[in-house]
Amino acid sequence: MVHSDRGRDKEREGPRTDGPGTEDGPRTEDGPRTKDGPRTKAQGPRTTVFSSRIPPSLAPNRLGHAVLEQRRTGRPFIDLTESNPTRVGFTYPPDLLAPLANPRALGYEPWPCGAIDARRAIAGDYGRLGVIVPPDRIVLTASTSDAYSLLFKLLADTGDEVLVPRPSYPLFDHLTRFDLVEAHPYDLDLHGSWSIDFGSLERALTPRTRAVLVVSPNNPTGSFVTDAELDRLAVLCAPRDIAIIADEVFADYELEPGASSAAGRAARRREVLSFALGGLSKSVGLPQVKLGWIAVAGPDDLVGAALERLELVCDTYLAVSTPAQVAAAELLERGAAIRSQILARIATNYRWLRSTVAGVPSCDVLRSGGGWSAVLQVPSLEPEEDLVVRLLTADGVLTHPGYFFDFPRESFLVVSLLPPAPSFADGIVRVLRHFACRASRP
Repeated sequence: MVHSDRGRDKEREGPRTDGPGTEDGPRTEDGPRTKDGPRTKAQGPRTTVFSSRIPPSLAPNRLGHAVLEQRRTGRPFIDLTESNPTRVGFTYPPDLLAPLANPRALGYEPWPCGAIDARRAIAGDYGRLGVIVPPDRIVLTASTSDAYSLLFKLLADTGDEVLVPRPSYPLFDHLTRFDLVEAHPYDLDLHGSWSIDFGSLERALTPRTRAVLVVSPNNPTGSFVTDAELDRLAVLCAPRDIAIIADEVFADYELEPGASSAAGRAARRREVLSFALGGLSKSVGLPQVKLGWIAVAGPDDLVGAALERLELVCDTYLAVSTPAQVAAAELLERGAAIRSQILARIATNYRWLRSTVAGVPSCDVLRSGGGWSAVLQVPSLEPEEDLVVRLLTADGVLTHPGYFFDFPRESFLVVSLLPPAPSFADGIVRVLRHFACRASRP
């Protein structure tokens, strides 16, 4: 994650000093020709040949450098940023992915919106959550990021705008930039729990706004978007022909009792064109399978027009693998056991974190409705960047700073709830000890 944060633009070490080549001659194997001969590798690569969608510098930021140095020198640390469920000790049955070897996958049928069996299985999974989605209103994707890209192509022309929540997942900067769409933030307010600041959202709307993005539960704040908030969004968006894109990949993971049942669901909307995103990566802890989906809702005429256009875009790329589609139904069923393991662990870690930090006057755990992360508010004794680097190098624990996610002020730390309970507790104790707070392991 140290490479996928808003620090790519704001906290990188600056442009590479080697700079672009000259225009005095043709490129050679080692780079463009200069007045003195071929460009040498030491002079660095030419960059003017590349699209401006890609940041000019891809060097790690300061925290990334510190992580690389810790690993290079063999100094161990507890990683409280781990977001990959396959690396934190959950029990995956050895034959869990056997459905990918189904002989049906030996044949190829180019289904633009996905195999109907897979779409029916996903519709059934929505039914588990009390949401009715017709299978023909589900579009399969290779990932949630792929789903965003498809929707940006569907909804926006070059230079059009989408509104994204702040704080939230930093990948939005890159997803929008790669599709030549402008991302404009709207704020989430914290008053005990997080909610949409509709004044901020309305001020961000312009004639070029094409969609409002919501994440429910949000990453990392854990706030679910409520039905009342979706109602208000619909009132703002429908008359302006603005769509709602709801990222619901963490919707299965409730941390506070009742938070999920009180949440609004974009796939239920009928008055505004809405797209709900999900995927196997989070719902059953299988990021390696690469299968996501879009559930389309709204007025029938708009839904029909959207599906026709999505079919064209999907038919152009055909990104979803046949084995993943053939296996989808069985993976959703068998993967429920992985989801249960994840839910049990994050709930245990979250409860322990809240009870432990409750006894520390100088620190606080912000209330989270769901998801895989927790947010700690800590004393502002030093800049967040200095804090997270010091926690890593001096205390041996890796955390994310709040500024990675555009928190409105300092100081916040974002931690993953996925690590095994002993490692998680050890890491949190080290964080609290950094502030001279006494805390005991469970």
